[in-house]
Amino acid sequence: MSRSWVRRPLTVGGVLLSAIFLLVFSPVWFVVASIVDLLRGRFRIPTTRLLGFALLWTWLEMAGVAASILLWGVGKSRDQSANYALQRWWAARLIGSLRLTCGFVINVQGASDLGGAPLVVLGRHASLGDALVSAWALGTHAGRTPRYVLKKELSFDPCLDIVGRRLPNYFVDRTSATISRELDGIAALSTDLQPHDVAVIFPEGTRANDRKRASSIERMRDRDPDRASRLAELQHLLPPKPSGAQALVDGAPGADIALMWHIGFDGLDTFGRIRRRLAAGAPRAEVVFELHPRASVPSGEAFVGWLDDRWLDLDRKVAEAMSRHQGRHASS
Repeated sequence: MSRSWVRRPLTVGGVLLSAIFLLVFSPVWFVVASIVDLLRGRFRIPTTRLLGFALLWTWLEMAGVAASILLWGVGKSRDQSANYALQRWWAARLIGSLRLTCGFVINVQGASDLGGAPLVVLGRHASLGDALVSAWALGTHAGRTPRYVLKKELSFDPCLDIVGRRLPNYFVDRTSATISRELDGIAALSTDLQPHDVAVIFPEGTRANDRKRASSIERMRDRDPDRASRLAELQHLLPPKPSGAQALVDGAPGADIALMWHIGFDGLDTFGRIRRRLAAGAPRAEVVFELHPRASVPSGEAFVGWLDDRWLDLDRKVAEAMSRHQGRHASS
């Protein structure tokens, strides 16, 4: 459904029906889900919590769609300031909903130390919520206006589809046969960055897991055995795909580079895994930004080696942070 006039009635209608269903039948699913959780020994009622978040998410989606229609009605559909304000509100309310329903606690570090220059952010990708969390952290904590390289499949989220296409994001087609066209689109995203702007990409290209990591390294062995051997040390991150990241960096020669890594979101990519995580205790996450001045970032072929070294370093930091987190959890 590449045409918005076909896609949007279906996606908005589907979310609206889900919102109404979850609200009307909330007394039923609350009781049934809670009983099932308790009978299975899940005393934190994770299924009930997830359904509670789903209820809030669907109605926040509808609120975002209604606000976007209102902006259109008053002639501000192309007003970036108004749409960024809507995006910040939406992201903050969703994070608040996670806290309220699931007890999620997110600690952000380094967002206030990103300087005053335009930025390109290269982020770790480990969960369904990485774009949301980074939009909240960069918008609320850093006071920045982020623009994203997003996969086109995210167009099925009504708010991302409507508001995301009013803002200077690029929805990349990962199945495109014309890779150069996609790279040109990514590079164009960062060519006009202002001091408050941030261009964000997730170089891994997809959410990390052990199977994907092994498969990626194995495919790399045929093309570049030396790089595959070096990146085989990765335990938590996927090997970064340098082309998109380099296109974004090259498009903004005056921008500094920030790396974004996190722990606490790993494995949160399916309903079953999220439910098991919630059953284990109140989830805690850390989001960390690290600034790299532009003068320290090489260009050309040397960029690939720099990116690989940074990714190996982030992988070690993720492992250390996860170990500390597990140690604190065990001692408590």
